Amino acid sequence: MGEILSVVNQKGGVGKTTTCVNVSSCLAKTKKRALLVDLDPQSNATRGCGLDHHDINKTINDALLLREDIQSCITSPEGSSFDILPATPLLTEAEVLLISSSDKEYTLSNILKKISVNYDYIIIDCPPSLNILTVNALTASTGVIIPVQCEFFALQGLSELMTTIDTIKGSSNQGLLIKGILRTMFDPRNNLSRDVSKQLLKFFSDKVYRTIIPRNISLAEAPSHGMPILDYEKNSRGAFAYLSLVGEILKQEKE
Repeated sequence: MGEILSVVNQKGGVGKTTTCVNVSSCLAKTKKRALLVDLDPQSNATRGCGLDHHDINKTINDALLLREDIQSCITSPEGSSFDILPATPLLTEAEVLLISSSDKEYTLSNILKKISVNYDYIIIDCPPSLNILTVNALTASTGVIIPVQCEFFALQGLSELMTTIDTIKGSSNQGLLIKGILRTMFDPRNNLSRDVSKQLLKFFSDKVYRTIIPRNISLAEAPSHGMPILDYEKNSRGAFAYLSLVGEILKQEKE
């Protein structure tokens, strides 16, 4: 079985979905078999891969509620080199119903086991909250990537997330590892960005990826075109940054 990596931060707007889409794309470019799992009812990862809600018949909601076999819900966007388990806003149904189900935190883990042998990496885009969907993702994962925008409340939110991860390790997933903290939307001209980056390195030095994702116009534009950055503007700073990040992820696999 390959790596299952959840991209998690309970704060929205920190680059989770951008990271999921582009890490999946970059992994595929290195000949790794990658699956992107959209576990956010906002379904931005699905749309960011060029999929239209109206054209999707089977989604992760159907798989979680055991209405459909997970394999039948997986699709490959046109021109894409990775697969996606898509979502629509109907995923809120599973979010509600899972709370009252038995072994509710293991539902995603159980269905991913059926197809995990087909992939080197499964990347999970989590919702911006520590709800039952996020708990399912953390329970199913081998590791966690935490995108952090270098702003005032970043460290406080990170501390709360670390507590949640420790709780999951103590209850449903003892082997869960923090793979790395990723600095996103970084503007080196901003004093606060530089100060928060220094604080992250001070308190979490061994967990902070060397790669920094810059604030980049091409990265911001790519989702509206339904493309990963490598397909939209392969020579942009954003593209080089995500290729660098994937290099670090692959290096971790060998260590």
